[in-house]
Amino acid sequence: MRKGMVLAYAAACVALANSGSAQAADKLKVGVTATLEGTYTVLGEDGMRGYELAVKAHNGKAGGREIETIVGSTDASPDSALRAAKKLVEQDKVDVLISPLSGAEGIAIRDYSKTQPQITVINASSGALETTYVDPSPTFFRFNMDGAQWHAGLGDYIYNTKHYKKIATVAEDYAFTYTQVFGLALEYCQLGGQITKRFWVPLGTKDFASVIAALPDDVDAIYLGLGGADAVNFLNQYQQAGGNAKLIGGSIMVDQTVLSSKGKAKEALVGVVAASGSADTDPDPKWQAFVKAYQEAWPADKRFAAPSLLAISYYNSADAVFRALDQVNGDLSDGNKKFREALKNMVLDAPNGKITLDENRQAIGTNFVTEVVKDERGDLVSKVVKVVPNVQERLGFSKEVFDKIGLPGRDVPECKKSYP
Repeated sequence: MRKGMVLAYAAACVALANSGSAQAADKLKVGVTATLEGTYTVLGEDGMRGYELAVKAHNGKAGGREIETIVGSTDASPDSALRAAKKLVEQDKVDVLISPLSGAEGIAIRDYSKTQPQITVINASSGALETTYVDPSPTFFRFNMDGAQWHAGLGDYIYNTKHYKKIATVAEDYAFTYTQVFGLALEYCQLGGQITKRFWVPLGTKDFASVIAALPDDVDAIYLGLGGADAVNFLNQYQQAGGNAKLIGGSIMVDQTVLSSKGKAKEALVGVVAASGSADTDPDPKWQAFVKAYQEAWPADKRFAAPSLLAISYYNSADAVFRALDQVNGDLSDGNKKFREALKNMVLDAPNGKITLDENRQAIGTNFVTEVVKDERGDLVSKVVKVVPNVQERLGFSKEVFDKIGLPGRDVPECKKSYP
């Protein structure tokens, strides 16, 4: 996305948040970063839609003050996230920071938050395990589950219901998708499932020919941990190559950022099983109301058919901020003490299920195992096939055992029937 377009988008967000204006000195300055450049641009744009819905739901105010939104654009890299955060905190002097979107960005922002104790940081949607589990920052809060939590229930479903006994994985080579494969493997391999080969590709890969050619034939299915333009490019090239293996989807492989894409390649996703922190067909009235609000806020050609995982994550993060500020009447004195206490004790009755925080200020929430189907309009949607409540970051393991498994990486965890 060109710089001018990014600035125009940021200005539009500010205009929306500031309708009904007050004096600048009286406003609550909220800094938000999103991937408005690069492979994950569509994810960042939908994340901002979720944020805007939260502002609207609170009538543009929090803690008795008008909300002023200042947007920082990133490209999913840690360096870009740091540049955006530093500008918002050190130059724009925002009161609260909601950041970032992507996994490796999250680790960088967590570390940055330790150098800026005067400000509270609320994760926007990033999902790397390390962000809250390893050396957590006392000023960093995450109201979305991590990538491993977002795969709770998937390993059991593909092994016991779909009877996929042997799989290969293709995923982007960075912290979030390491965490996704980590969560899948821990559950799947303990049941007896085998992961025969793991392929890792750089973010922004355009040519998947060599990976597609190397995919093994003797597997029951292939897991795809790809998102945004990478997901669409892979599907196009896989279909052109005549690929017909059963597919399993990562969380951002089967949300509306991909399912709403143009072209026939996405048809390969019909029947794909996946897992995520939200599902298009979730019957919960709170989710249905959120979908309706999302659809009514923008014309059909300016949004997806339904809100993506990024939209609900940004919405929940902003909603938590605004609710906490309301609870403390906007009091950010004494190092944000009352505000942080309100965040820590927050019970968020979110559209995608109840969210509470653990001792590391990490979300405990509900996960959804889904299957991609066509709805009555012919649109692709994720249909709920299983709900997994109360998913904690250690996935049911004791801390001693979980720590021995190691941190998510290219080869971690090993695929075995017992851990550690």
